[in-house]
Amino acid sequence: MDNSNNPLHGIKLKDILEQLIEHYGYEELGKKVRINCFNSNPHLKSCLKFLRNVDHEWARIKVEDLYIKTFK
Repeated sequence: MDNSNNPLHGIKLKDILEQLIEHYGYEELGKKVRINCFNSNPHLKSCLKFLRNVDHEWARIKVEDLYIKTFK
C-alpha cells in the first residue's frame, strides 16, 4: 500500500494528540472535537485509549482532520 499521499503517514496518534493539546489546550480542543475524553477529566492516556478503540473511529478521524487543518 502506498502511503505517500497520506499526510499523517509516520505520525503517531500520541504525537498528534500532544501537539493538539499543546496548541489548543484541553478546553478548546473539547470545543473543536466534541468528545468526553477532552471535556471530562482529560488525560492523555485516557484520550489515547478512547481514540484507539475501533468503535470510536469517527472520533479519531475528527482529531486527525483537526491536526491536518492546524499543522499541515
